[in-house]
Amino acid sequence: MIRLHHLEKSRSHRILWLLETLELDYELVEYPRDPDTHLAPESLRRIHSLGKSPVITDGEQTVAESGAIIDYLLAYYGEGRCQPGAGDTRGWVDYRYWLHYAEGSLMPLLVMQLVFGQLPKQSPWLIKPIARGINKAVNQRFLAPQLARHMAMIEAYLAEHRQFASPWPSGADIQMSFPLQALAMTRPLDDYPAIAAFVERIEADAAWQRVVERVGPLSLPG
Repeated sequence: MIRLHHLEKSRSHRILWLLETLELDYELVEYPRDPDTHLAPESLRRIHSLGKSPVITDGEQTVAESGAIIDYLLAYYGEGRCQPGAGDTRGWVDYRYWLHYAEGSLMPLLVMQLVFGQLPKQSPWLIKPIARGINKAVNQRFLAPQLARHMAMIEAYLAEHRQFASPWPSGADIQMSFPLQALAMTRPLDDYPAIAAFVERIEADAAWQRVVERVGPLSLPG
């Protein structure tokens, strides 16, 4: 039996989406975040030494990291679903690129923005003005320009292809869902209609709606 160790307000929503898309039998083990630190509970370290989510266990196998989990589930249970066929070289390249891009290139920028955004909130009152200045400077000089470049690239690709790989939803679409949904929660997408349409397509997907029914809508920590 596949068990998904699901931390609230985390990236494991997308693994639930894949499980529901593949219509697999699985057990959901839920973990709340610490209300003060917003970190995962110590009990998750009994599943994986880093205490991070998502993690799946499948018999004697423990698999962590979203991309590795997607690869594992599609390799052992996918039966050719949710990824391009072996003869589609261009599709295979795009699929692999976006599958790894989500966590390798896009998410570090979003995490940095989240961390620097917390600085003024978490700092002692005496240095809050300094923390606000650091957050503003990092955003204006580095994070905002970098994110604008990334979003322009994603927008152009989705405007042409509508999704990251075929068939819908591919493992790459599932992997890219979290960062794009996070972007939609934190800023208007008026200048990015293709990204907005992609997020709307996720939320209209029947398997995604089953995820929301089971664990609630996606939300962000902090």
